[in-house]
Amino acid sequence: MKIICIGRNYAEHAKELNNPVPGKPVVFMKPATALLVNNKPFYYPEFSKEIHHEIEVVLRICKNGRHVQPEFAASYYDQIALGIDFTARDIQDECKKKGHPWEIAKAFDDSAVLSPFVGIEEVDPKQIRFELQKNGQPVQQGTTSDLLFPFEEIIVHVSQYFKLQVGDLIYTGTPAGVGPVQIGDVLEGMLYLKDGTKRSMFTCPVK
Repeated sequence: MKIICIGRNYAEHAKELNNPVPGKPVVFMKPATALLVNNKPFYYPEFSKEIHHEIEVVLRICKNGRHVQPEFAASYYDQIALGIDFTARDIQDECKKKGHPWEIAKAFDDSAVLSPFVGIEEVDPKQIRFELQKNGQPVQQGTTSDLLFPFEEIIVHVSQYFKLQVGDLIYTGTPAGVGPVQIGDVLEGMLYLKDGTKRSMFTCPVK
């Protein structure tokens, strides 16, 4: 199982971090040890003083494939979830300044919160609304209609480099509003279903 992540996939998020808006998907990966599931707490790591939350829609790959063609891409995912890509922003900034890879800022243990999945039929993939609440207050809100690279385009691009396999996860990018978390915070991911229902997908206390 691979965790494939897409960076800078919302223009406003790229701007808030003073990053250029990319011309093609920015891809990085996390190991399986990054997964944090079942509403388990996130323990603030000792190596960072600036952990940021980044909420994202997550795709579950449902069949194997490589070099996926655009007309078939939509058939490669059947469920979506919400997740958080926790980022050690201070470590990432340090790595960028030195021109180093920044996996240690993105792929550390428990850095990928993952909610339970819902069937793709319960949402409109092109207009999924979602938000992150911190201590009961919305801090990030997004809709997949604002993606720079929609789900199908991500699948086509990624499959040129990595064989997609059943159970692989794709974190599709975060909207604007990323920010720091502190010990004692409680993060909650909210998903709006196609019928207008707002569903709490995960709760993640920070300890």
